Amino acid sequence: MRNFVPPQETDSGATPTAGGAERRSRYAKVPSEYAVHLLIEGGHREEVRFQKLEEFTQWYQTAIKPKAESNEFVGVPMKTAQGEMMVVRPSKINGIRVEPLYTTSVDRY
Repeated sequence: MRNFVPPQETDSGATPTAGGAERRSRYAKVPSEYAVHLLIEGGHREEVRFQKLEEFTQWYQTAIKPKAESNEFVGVPMKTAQGEMMVVRPSKINGIRVEPLYTTSVDRY
């Protein structure tokens, strides 16, 4: 049986190894999805969910960032069963907040 080594205060879920490199704890939390909150001009707020942070980053870099000053509509990927769609003008987005969501196996059932 291995001895338990508590994490250091300076590391966030990482455990130092002998070579100085950090190793992720097998008990580290991993988000099950990400809620992206679009703060739109006029006080409107919309929430869109992405399974991976890379999906959001790719969408943001290809659809929003290059057209930041544009008034043309850009599609927002909605992952709903009802076939819901949303389009937004990139110039009207005042802010974006990305929130990791954690669900346990108990919450899924």
